[in-house]
Amino acid sequence: MRKNRGFTLIELLIVVAIIGIIAAIAIPNLLNAINRGRQKRTMADIRTIGTAIEAYAVDNSTYPVVTTGAIDSSIAAYVEPTYVKRAPRNDGWNFPMRTLSVAQGYTVGGAARDKTFTNTALTGYTLGQTTNMDCDIMYSNGSFTVWPEGIQN
Repeated sequence: MRKNRGFTLIELLIVVAIIGIIAAIAIPNLLNAINRGRQKRTMADIRTIGTAIEAYAVDNSTYPVVTTGAIDSSIAAYVEPTYVKRAPRNDGWNFPMRTLSVAQGYTVGGAARDKTFTNTALTGYTLGQTTNMDCDIMYSNGSFTVWPEGIQN
């Protein structure tokens, strides 16, 4: 007598359902981890630009004076290649970062996940951390003034 080997249709459907449930749990966590990685990269790049501006200010006794604009058209001319080999241009979401610098201080910002600056002049932000991943990331005069932190929405 011959024994039938293999899986029944019910067994295969159960396995597919279990894999689907695991994927439904894992994918949102993976996407959140990817966005947090992009956020941390953006914060590190912004801090690099801020450090280069601070080094420029130490050598020249004043911050560079530039109007609000993209990194490549404003602050890069002052800090490259002396203070940083190449200033990061885009944030983790590949959207251009912006900077504003006056003689007394500077602000560097990234638009974050929504790729939209709340205020393109880089002013008027509510200071502190937020749980909104779409929140702009702002670094001003040596410290972060606006940034997403904690469990993200």
